[in-house]
Amino acid sequence: MMEVIPVIDLKGGAVVRARLGRRDAYAPIVTPLASTSAPVDVVAGFLRLYPFRTIYAADLDAIESRGGHAQSLDALSEAFPSVTFWVDAGVNDSDKARSWLARHPRAHLVLGSETLRNIAPVEALGKEDRVLLSLDFRGEAFLGPEALCATPHLWPARVIVMALARVGGNAGPDMDRLAAIAACAPESMIYAAGGLRGSADLGRLTQAGVHGVLVASALHDGRLTSADLAAVE
Repeated sequence: MMEVIPVIDLKGGAVVRARLGRRDAYAPIVTPLASTSAPVDVVAGFLRLYPFRTIYAADLDAIESRGGHAQSLDALSEAFPSVTFWVDAGVNDSDKARSWLARHPRAHLVLGSETLRNIAPVEALGKEDRVLLSLDFRGEAFLGPEALCATPHLWPARVIVMALARVGGNAGPDMDRLAAIAACAPESMIYAAGGLRGSADLGRLTQAGVHGVLVASALHDGRLTSADLAAVE
């Protein structure tokens, strides 16, 4: 079974179209799934396409320390009580992470390696049920504390392998890196992010033992249909 998880990237109050990790160029999304780029409208569009159980939200403003979307995320949680939101809000401190989890009792916190200054938050919270780790890569470069790659025993049960340079680029998942990460952490569930083109890639990821995949462009562009989604879950 492959879990497909839609992504919303939040910037300036809107859902934006992510491409190749070039955040300065991200613009409000135009999609046949929703009439506006408002977060509530885009999530509603995803759910009309398929009854997704989980949605990933990247608060890009919070990740880049330029404000954030806490109110929008609260509104999403209230509007869609059957959905579990995985949120990367740029949290890089253990105390802030605990505070975030207490404030959002239904959401799950993603610790993104690119914003971590050290491995202390992963060491302190990695075994929490509502914490995930995102290992962020830009090309061959790992974004985050090098010690994190050397301590897979600290990683949470769910690990996202984020290929930022492939996001929105129709390049296909980074199968070699996914295999390498899975070999390092055989007890973790691995989630791919970046590059998914369509249903054929879902098959490749399933065969590779990847537990799930984060996706946006293939949904907005119609390259993944409701029939494709039903076939893999």
